[in-house]
Amino acid sequence: MEMRNLGATGMKVSSLCLGTMMFGPMGNPDREDCVRIIHRAFDAGINFVDTADVYSQGVSEEIVGAALKGRRENIVVATKFFNPMGEDPNRRGGSRRWIEQAVDDSLRRLGIDYIDLYQMHRWDSATDIDDTLFTLTELVRKGKIRSFGSSMFPADRIVEAQWVADRRNYLPFRCEQSVYSMFNRDIERFVLPACQRYGMGMIVWSPLDGGFLSGKYKAAKDFDDSSRIVNFSKRFTGTFDAESEVIQRKLALIPELEKLAADAGVSLAQMAVGFTIEHPAVTSAIIGPRTMEHLETLLDAGDLRLDPAVLDAIDALCPPGTSLNAVVDLPSGTAKDVTRRTR
Repeated sequence: MEMRNLGATGMKVSSLCLGTMMFGPMGNPDREDCVRIIHRAFDAGINFVDTADVYSQGVSEEIVGAALKGRRENIVVATKFFNPMGEDPNRRGGSRRWIEQAVDDSLRRLGIDYIDLYQMHRWDSATDIDDTLFTLTELVRKGKIRSFGSSMFPADRIVEAQWVADRRNYLPFRCEQSVYSMFNRDIERFVLPACQRYGMGMIVWSPLDGGFLSGKYKAAKDFDDSSRIVNFSKRFTGTFDAESEVIQRKLALIPELEKLAADAGVSLAQMAVGFTIEHPAVTSAIIGPRTMEHLETLLDAGDLRLDPAVLDAIDALCPPGTSLNAVVDLPSGTAKDVTRRTR
């Protein structure tokens, strides 16, 4: 599998990153099965694994830790902090008080001496970014982490953090983790250019758009309470309406995208993942399998290279810089200056 530079960290990571959000009670509760899936990913050439303290409240990190035994030296380990880890209001966020505790908790659950990439899961409006960057820089100096990054930061926050790091002589965020798919291309407008400007790596998540681009859903009747996307939508928004305009717009595009993938000799899911790693600003795409079958269907996407004609056809169906997840369509002409350049 292709290895790429993770920003300016000097670390090389695979074009596919194994996401572990679905390992534990949130997805697959069978720990031994999860470890087997992780080992299969490692054996297939994936050397990059991403987790977070909040995934199943630490269980995912414990599972990753079990899988790392005897393999740690060859794996780049990423985890995240910020989201609530209990009822205590101080067990969350980007404060020095919490980060110092959160990193030790993650190291203990993972069973390792250091974390290769420690990521701030979201921007913390309640904490001065100066304090957060100071704390993360100190963690590097203490040897607890090797580098740090952000997740879901808008472009202006990415720039602000870089300015603060430069002005205060702190280490900067070395990479960003954002949502990106054929159906959600919003980061092409400002976030990806900002990351390129500052030499940051980009790890993208949900390349299958929460399952829409897996090929499983073709009509409203295909969604039920057992569907992952339904459960997650209800958990975070409180509702899921398969007849809504947004979902119907996505479903209407699926047959055309499936035909495009078939003509290219790949599955829709493989094309969806391959699409994300074709962007020159993207370092690695996170795949988050729940089962071994899910993993096996996506492994080949790591070496997939889409023909420019296929990328042009995707652009015609899902214009650059736009998002089908947006409540309000972008103004006419917004996407016309967003261009895609293949590697």
